[in-house]
Amino acid sequence: MQFPKFSFGMGDRFAHQAKAQLQACMLAAQQGADVTPVWNKSNREHLIIGSEPTGTREAADAAVKEMGWTKPYFLDADHINLKTYERFVAPCDFFTIDVADNIGQKSDETEIAKFVERHPELIGEITIPRIDQPFRTDKAFVEKTAKQFLAAVQHAGEIYRAIAAAKGNENFVAEISMDETDAPQTPVELLIILAAISDEKVPIQTIAPKFTGRFNKGVDYGGDLQQFAKEFREDLATIAYAVEKYNLPKTLKLSVHSGSDKYSIYPAIREGLQAFDAGVHVKTAGTTWLEEVIGLAEAGGDALELAKEIYAQAYAHADELCAPYATVIDIKKDNLPTPETVDGWSSEQFVKALQHRSPAEAGDLPEYNPDFRQLLHVGFKVAAKLGKRYTDTLEANEEVVARNVTKNLFERHIRPIFLG
Repeated sequence: MQFPKFSFGMGDRFAHQAKAQLQACMLAAQQGADVTPVWNKSNREHLIIGSEPTGTREAADAAVKEMGWTKPYFLDADHINLKTYERFVAPCDFFTIDVADNIGQKSDETEIAKFVERHPELIGEITIPRIDQPFRTDKAFVEKTAKQFLAAVQHAGEIYRAIAAAKGNENFVAEISMDETDAPQTPVELLIILAAISDEKVPIQTIAPKFTGRFNKGVDYGGDLQQFAKEFREDLATIAYAVEKYNLPKTLKLSVHSGSDKYSIYPAIREGLQAFDAGVHVKTAGTTWLEEVIGLAEAGGDALELAKEIYAQAYAHADELCAPYATVIDIKKDNLPTPETVDGWSSEQFVKALQHRSPAEAGDLPEYNPDFRQLLHVGFKVAAKLGKRYTDTLEANEEVVARNVTKNLFERHIRPIFLG
């Protein structure tokens, strides 16, 4: 299955915003950018919400039919492993194979030795077109990198083959994800990883490395922008080199698991894509969930009261909600408003505190509170417990919620990356 050049991963945790999300891709197409929608939802999110992957498929298919979308679209089994893939086999055609937990696991010494023996080209000076300085390695470095990543890649191969046995090799797109780990992978490490993936005969079309800097959920990038730009371009060059060197799919491209709202790196991504004529997959995580809460707050009345209730419960259970996301959030508890304070806010105050604006909108307002935003980002479990009360409120305020969802995805994310 061939994966298009530009794609955009969109979370829809409560399966109510597929039309609004698709509208953002339709606006992009009208302005000259073909951006393929990929609806993604992880097993963890399904368990929290009590949903099934078939429900996500039904919502996406219904939106495509109703909106008249005739271009490709995909459904992503997000961050799956051997324990979770089976429930996604029938409805999904994109599989994000997550092996971050396997990075650093001890590999068989014989397997490491065989890998190094198979790849003498990885030792010494490696000149890659469009990278200023050659990579310089020695046998010890390649062995060390193999010890760090070989077990993870081999596990990815095991997961891929299990999916392929159930679904057929030609019926899905495979991604390998290594982003939810502590240390970033350097471009030369990426090259060694790609050589190992080729050995496993896994025809991945996207790979999600961990980049330098912080990719916290729902807020802007934290790190050195020049270093990110350099790393991103070197990764693009490394992938182009590895595709030819190791006979990987020509559609192979970087996947950026942004955690939403990484506005400051979007110019570097756009410039890199233009310079290399490369594709990219950008995954926005929980942006849509936050826009739902913003829409409810903007609607006022009972919808605003529900948004305040969700925050109060998130505040009361902050430690529990934050624990699964400890590596991708930084919340300063002293900066969180109390529920009593929030209870006195107007609709406008709530929206301004939660809404993360892009630089094109003159940046964040003084009232914007990134700690408030991050807590609500991981607080969707509260809305899940509300069940039909939450989704009924979404439906009652569909117009204002959908407007926020579409504007956010198109104006703040798709436009700066794919249209400029």
